[in-house]
Amino acid sequence: MASAKYIFVTGGVTSSLGKGIVAASLGNLLMARGYRVTIQKFDPYINIDPGTLNPYEHGECYVTDDGAETDLDLGHYERFLNIKTSQANNVTTGRIYHNVITKERRGDYLGKTVQVIPHITDEIKNNFFRLGETGDYDIVITEIGGCVGDIESLPFIEAVRQARWDVGENNCLVVHLTLIPYLKAAKELKTKPTQHSVKQLLEAGIQPDLLVCRSEKPLPNDIRKKLALFCNVQLNSVIEALDADTIYDVPLLMRKEKLDERVLTKLKLSAKEQPQIDDWRKFLGKLKNPTNEVNIGLVGKYVELPDAYKSIAEAFIHAGAHLECKVNVHWISSETITKKSVHRTLRDLDGILVAPGFGERGIEGKIEAIRYVREENIPFFGICLGMQCAVVEFARNVLGLEGAASTELYPETEHPVIGLMEDQKNIEDYGGTMRLGAYDCKVKKPSKVFNAYGSTKVDERHRHRYEFNNKYLADFEAAGMSAVGRNPESDLVEIMEIPAHPYFVGTQFHPELKSTVMNPHPLFVSFIGAVVKNKKN
Repeated sequence: MASAKYIFVTGGVTSSLGKGIVAASLGNLLMARGYRVTIQKFDPYINIDPGTLNPYEHGECYVTDDGAETDLDLGHYERFLNIKTSQANNVTTGRIYHNVITKERRGDYLGKTVQVIPHITDEIKNNFFRLGETGDYDIVITEIGGCVGDIESLPFIEAVRQARWDVGENNCLVVHLTLIPYLKAAKELKTKPTQHSVKQLLEAGIQPDLLVCRSEKPLPNDIRKKLALFCNVQLNSVIEALDADTIYDVPLLMRKEKLDERVLTKLKLSAKEQPQIDDWRKFLGKLKNPTNEVNIGLVGKYVELPDAYKSIAEAFIHAGAHLECKVNVHWISSETITKKSVHRTLRDLDGILVAPGFGERGIEGKIEAIRYVREENIPFFGICLGMQCAVVEFARNVLGLEGAASTELYPETEHPVIGLMEDQKNIEDYGGTMRLGAYDCKVKKPSKVFNAYGSTKVDERHRHRYEFNNKYLADFEAAGMSAVGRNPESDLVEIMEIPAHPYFVGTQFHPELKSTVMNPHPLFVSFIGAVVKNKKN
C-alpha cells in the first residue's frame, strides 16, 4: 500500500467550494514536477453510479473510455491532468454496500456479523488503495464528496482515519477545503465556521495537514495565524484560495501559495524540479486575450443548470483559447423555441449546438432550431440526441417523410429514422446498460470531419440506446446528408454531415468528453473555426 503516497481532500462548512478543482489543480502541479498522479472521487450517495440521476440534481454524467458512468469531477481531473480515468476513479456508497452485500451472500465472511466497521470501512479502503497498488502512480489523490459532518460521509471519514494508520504518516496527508466568509456589515473575515469544521474532523480522529481556505478577500496574516493556532496546523499550511476569474487560474494561484511544495515536504518527497507550467500559462494567455469573439447558442432542456452540460462548456473554452477566440455561450431552453419564436431567438447567434438529453420534453424545439440553422446556413453542431434530432428534421423537411421520428419518443411512427439498438431490446435495468465508453469510428474522406481529425480512424465515447436506422441511409445520402463516420464492426452511423452547408455536423458520440486544456477536441476546434469564418463572410 505504501508504494504510492495518498492525499485525501475533504470539505467543510458548505458544498460547492471546489474540492474537485483544488484536487485537480494540485494534481496538475505535482504532474508538472514529474510525478505520476491520478485522482479519484468517493461519493456518499447510495446510487451505484450517476447514470440514473437527473442532471438537475447532479449535473452531467461523465463517461470514461471503459464505459463507467461517473461524477462530473472526473471531467475536471481529465481536463486538468490530460489523463484518462476509469471505473476505479469513482466509487459511491452504493457500490461499496453492493460489493459487501455480494460478498456476504457468497459466504465470503464465513458467517461473521457484517458491520459498518470493519467490513464497510475495509471495502472503502480497498478502493482507496486499488490504484496505488498497481505501481502506475507515485501519488493518488482522493476527493471525498460531501461535507464533513454529513451523516452519509461518516464511513468515508472513518476509512480515511484508518488509512492514515495503515500507510503511515509520511505516506498520507489530508487537505481540508473550507470557507472563510466575509461579513459586509462587520467588514471582516470570519474564521469560526472553519474552526468548527476542523473540530468535526478532529472528533472523527483526523487532524488535517493543510487548510485550503476559500475566500472572496485576501487572508491577512493575523487571520492566518488565528487559523493555524485554533486548527492545529503550521502557519505555512494555511493556503489562501481566492475566487478566480476562471477555474483554469487555480493551478497558478495554488502554485503562488506553494500548495505543491507543502504537500511534497509533508510526504517526504523531493521537489524534483520546478513545475513545468509554461504551456498552461500560454493557454491562459490565449484565453484572456482573444482576437475574435463569437456567440454560440446551446439549445438544451437542462439549461437552468449549466453543470448539466459541463464538458460542452469547457470544450468551448479549450477550442476558443486554441483559436484565440472568445466563445460566448447563450443557454437556450428548447421548450421556448417554436416556429413563431425561432427567428427571434436565434437570429443574432453565430452558431448553434444542440445538446444531448433524454425524453420527449423540448424535442420539437430542438428540431425547429435545427431546421432554422440548416435553411439559414448557420453553423450547426449536434451531439447524441442533437444528431438524432438533425436526422429527424432532415427526414421530415427534406425527404418529406411526414411524422418521421425516433421510436424512443414516438414508438408507433411510420418512419422510424432513429430506432432502438438491437442489443438494447431485451434490457430491463436502466443503470449501466447503455452503449457506454469508447468505440472505434471510421471517418470518410473527403469530409469536414476528416479535415478536423486529420485521420480516418478515431475512437470516441458513447452514452446512448438509440441509433440511426440504416434502412433510410441511401435516401439521406441521395438528398445531401452523408454518413461520414461509422463503427467498423456494427456499421452504426456515428457522424452525419451536410457537405454543402457551411458547417452541419452531428455526432452520435460525445466529443466533449475527450477535450482537455492541452488537447482541445478537433470537432469543437473545427466548429468554432467554421463559425469565425462564416461570421467574417
